[in-house]
Amino acid sequence: QVQLVESGGGLVQAGGSLRLSCAASGRTFSVDAMGWFRQAPGKEREFVARISRGAGTYYTDSVKGRFTISRDNARSTVYLQMNSLKPSDTGVYYCAASEAIALGSSPDFWGQGTQVTVSS
Repeated sequence: QVQLVESGGGLVQAGGSLRLSCAASGRTFSVDAMGWFRQAPGKEREFVARISRGAGTYYTDSVKGRFTISRDNARSTVYLQMNSLKPSDTGVYYCAASEAIALGSSPDFWGQGTQVTVSS
């Protein structure tokens, strides 16, 4: 099993920045893809970004140019730098990990989530 613990959420004004972190523990050697999903109030959970062990990245269109995902394999930690935040970025952000190179719609492991609130 792999455990994921997120940190770094909070309240920020529109145009501001936040950095989320997700530390993995347990059988981390089995993990390839790590990334982030988010769920806004009343909406379904959606994919945000992912990074493979080899550092290949992929983003959903709405965050391209504003969010940057990175990874420290030695620390089994993934980061999400979020800049130029918009109220539409508000939601609970979930860290996810998979043994495959891509997260897919059903990652193998999930964190508990961290709240991000962007005020207008």
